[in-house]
Amino acid sequence: MNKVFFYFYSFISSIIYLIALPFLLLLSLKSKYKSSIPARFFLWRNRSLKSNGIWFHLCSFGEANAIKVLVDTLPNEELRMTTTTQTGYEAISSYTKESRYLPFEPLLLFWLKPQKALVVMEAEFWYLLFVLAKIRGSKTMLINARMSERSYPKYLRIGWFYREIFKYIDEVYAQTDIDKKRLESLGAKNVVVTGNIKLSAFPIVNKELIKPSGLVVCGASTHDGEEELILDAFCKLKREDSSAKLIVVPRHPERFVKVANIIELFAKEHNLSWHRYKADDSLEDDIVLVDVLGELVNIYAISDIVILGGAFEPIGGHNAAEAVLFGCKIISGKYYFNQIDVFSAIEGIAIVEASNLSHRLLQHNLLKATRFKYRTDISPIVNSLKDI
Repeated sequence: MNKVFFYFYSFISSIIYLIALPFLLLLSLKSKYKSSIPARFFLWRNRSLKSNGIWFHLCSFGEANAIKVLVDTLPNEELRMTTTTQTGYEAISSYTKESRYLPFEPLLLFWLKPQKALVVMEAEFWYLLFVLAKIRGSKTMLINARMSERSYPKYLRIGWFYREIFKYIDEVYAQTDIDKKRLESLGAKNVVVTGNIKLSAFPIVNKELIKPSGLVVCGASTHDGEEELILDAFCKLKREDSSAKLIVVPRHPERFVKVANIIELFAKEHNLSWHRYKADDSLEDDIVLVDVLGELVNIYAISDIVILGGAFEPIGGHNAAEAVLFGCKIISGKYYFNQIDVFSAIEGIAIVEASNLSHRLLQHNLLKATRFKYRTDISPIVNSLKDI
């Protein structure tokens, strides 16, 4: 271990932590952070994980769903899980009681207990997380690793830092050959290409919904600015097909109220019916706002067309694989740079400019049902974990 760098990094991160404390206290008053900040930065109700398990760390709700295929191959008593987001925590809590928020790095010095393995998802490059896990006896793995064309130059600029991190990562499982080359240039070793874990298994329908009559359009995982765009396109479709229905599923639960207000005003202006799914799980109104988590797959199962959010604004896009499972026609914006690997494995996604969404939706008969070109093999990861 590079002791000079270790102590220097620990000192700097501790100083940053102390300076940030007043701001963190204020942020913790917001509903979005009321659980995560107290747990991560003050260890409020966030005791250490039991030792001697297999520890998965991930960030988002989507990653938590994707990793279930690995979780299901292991004994429940060995599972240890952490995340940094509230939605991620809600998902991992259903897998094991040994689920926690990951503390901010300096706090890991006394919070982290020895585990058989640390398995980190995608791009969660926390230096002290890997170093402390490794020196306390864990096999360290980075899975579903990616390095997008957009982010790669940023990583290269501080390549010396990532080379220091990769010294403490035993195995890396990359999504593509390009990711492998980029990761190796930053010091990654023992890199194996397994494909995207999000294409290896999918959540199953847990509630069979009654499909309403007419064309069903789903605005999925939408972000700020995208609901208005989708509503406008749907309104033009509605003039051509009065039986069409729109189901809007915002990405983040803290936006449910805001999106409800947007839809209410729009529906009133255009004389359309609407309701919130939480209050009424029927889908017969012109517009339905899905204001609960965990329903998107169920919605996909009865959708004809999916307008996939996160790509009409420069956010990076979202996983299209779940919609493909049901053969949905998919329309996406052009800003899907975080999902290039997933999109490249799917045939039939229509990529459009935001200004052209209405036109493309009106021509929905020309859209193709989506399908997978290939899938993913995660057996090397499974075998590595079973060998511990």
